Amino acid sequence: MLYDRWLEIAREFATERALIDVPGGRTWTFAQLARAVDEMGGVSGPVFPQGNSPVFVMELLRGWRDGTLACPVEVGQAHPNLPEFPPEIRHIKMTSGTTGSPRAILFTETQLAADATNIVATMKLSSNAPNLAFISLAHSYGFSNLVTPLLLHGIPLILGGHPLPEIVKSSSKVADRITLPAVPALWRSWSESNAIPPNIYLAISAGAPLSLALETDLLNRWNLKLHNFYGASECGGIAYDRTEVIRSDARIAGTPLSGVSLSVGPGDCLEVQSSAVGRTYWPDADPRLGDGRFQTNDLVEIQSDGVRMLGRAGDQLNLAGRKVLPEVIEEALQQHPQVRQCAIFGIQSSEAERTEIAVAAVVVSSPVSQRDLNRFLLDRLPAWQVPRRWWFLPSLNETTRGKISRRDLRSRYLAETPS
Repeated sequence: MLYDRWLEIAREFATERALIDVPGGRTWTFAQLARAVDEMGGVSGPVFPQGNSPVFVMELLRGWRDGTLACPVEVGQAHPNLPEFPPEIRHIKMTSGTTGSPRAILFTETQLAADATNIVATMKLSSNAPNLAFISLAHSYGFSNLVTPLLLHGIPLILGGHPLPEIVKSSSKVADRITLPAVPALWRSWSESNAIPPNIYLAISAGAPLSLALETDLLNRWNLKLHNFYGASECGGIAYDRTEVIRSDARIAGTPLSGVSLSVGPGDCLEVQSSAVGRTYWPDADPRLGDGRFQTNDLVEIQSDGVRMLGRAGDQLNLAGRKVLPEVIEEALQQHPQVRQCAIFGIQSSEAERTEIAVAAVVVSSPVSQRDLNRFLLDRLPAWQVPRRWWFLPSLNETTRGKISRRDLRSRYLAETPS
């Protein structure tokens, strides 16, 4: 199915540019890309596409051609030792492991294609505005927004290489208009470096929460609306901000993608229903995933303006016997003009075994005192929610996917700070 669809695309757009490798200085039309894959030797076992080079795309197509399992991996990531799955399983996604041990998610061809269809239809991706890639092709976000739109819908792909500001500006000149999906950390870096390309047709942000400050900065300085996108490896795209105005609330993820149905399930967690939902986990199945349904760990409210993210189940802090989600404190703290980034986590209190102390890890744009931040929060939050410890850092060490791990920050804090 997937390879047959690719051959249709290659014939339909034969003479059009398909793949542009900026670092390598090479370009393939759809017909040339199809011929390059035809000339590759056969493969009988799983293929493991990696990196952000043309080889990733060709290796994936070779696997599709020969009917083998495909499992994209990050550069340097060990290839998982996969068993022989049922023949309908054709694709493996490896979870990031940010909320536990990494595990595999199994997909059929139909499920993989459905995610690309939902994304292309919802975002209105266009062959006249090629995708510019600086995010990982192996990660679910990059794979579904960059790779499958190229191979199944004819959306050209520009491989930009390293996301340095000067490279972003030069790579964007390859096409008259571009679609640029990235993570908040990259958008912030490019804006601060005056590297936002002027020919962006569509700007997408995913992988981590998008702050209103960053969204407003892009619109005010660059007249560029940054569209928030929310998804999960288990089901692909979930919600998307289709509007052209600043969201009224940073917690709004967007409205459901075309082909996706959302509801509030057990424990007030988001439930996703879609033909793009994966088959199951491996090695251990989980009743929360399967039969077209995925039960997330995200606490939500669903309102007329979209899905409002309230936090993750299990992340609640127990402060003086009262519960609060760290996102509540983070949202208030991010309103301070000197706070660029922040993360709230709890450590065990020495006063009572079952309660915690809130710690604020903060990155500021200019010096600000702990006292000033305390006063700022006391005007916005109950006193019991104000962090008792402050930890000023040069950065929060975001991952390449733009995520911040409270678990890792807590470990660093405990290792670096005297008890």
